[in-house]
Amino acid sequence: MMVATIENLPGREVKEVLGVVFGCCVQMKHVGKDLRAMGRNVIGGESKPYTELMEEARRTAMQRMIEDAKKIGADAVIGMRYATAQTMAGAAELIAFGTAVKTH
Repeated sequence: MMVATIENLPGREVKEVLGVVFGCCVQMKHVGKDLRAMGRNVIGGESKPYTELMEEARRTAMQRMIEDAKKIGADAVIGMRYATAQTMAGAAELIAFGTAVKTH
């Protein structure tokens, strides 16, 4: 399935807009990774455990969005975006969303 952040797909024409589709993933902090990340607060630099956590959440949210689009017969998702929010202490929600379409 084609997924794009742009509104028009080169070489393809949107023939039907099916609606907005979503994929959501809530990730929780891991205590061991959290302790290592606290050390980064003192010395600075990237928190690789949190980067990996967010990468996994991003992939999961996108895959769920694609599954949502397939359920309604889409062959592409355009205008795809991500949004994040802290849902509770120690948890982050990542949402992938876009417009499901049929193309030709």
